[in-house]
Amino acid sequence: MTESAFISLSEGVLQAIQKALDDSDLEQDNLLQDGVLTIELDHSSPIIVTRHVANQEIWLAARSGGYHYAYQPDGWRNTRSGEEFFANLAACLSTQSGVPFSFSA
Repeated sequence: MTESAFISLSEGVLQAIQKALDDSDLEQDNLLQDGVLTIELDHSSPIIVTRHVANQEIWLAARSGGYHYAYQPDGWRNTRSGEEFFANLAACLSTQSGVPFSFSA
C-alpha cells in the first residue's frame, strides 16, 4: 500500500472512532491531531490511538498494554494475536471507563 493510501485509510479509522465517541454516552474528551487520537476518560489513564506510517500500522496504547494493528482484507488485525482493532478498542474503553461501549457495525 502506498504511504498516501495508508494515511487516508488510517485517518478514516481515527475519524470514525472520534465520531463514535462523540455520539456515545461515554464520559470522555477526545482530541484528534496529526494522526494521534487521545481519549481522556474520567478517573483513568488516557487511551491513545495513533498511526505509525513507517510500519503502516495503527497503534493502541491503553492501561492494559500496547498493541499494533496492520490492515488485512477483513479489517485491522492485531499483528500478534489477530484480534480485530475495533473490538479491542471497545474492550479497553469499557474496562477503563467502567461503562459498556461498543462500535456499531
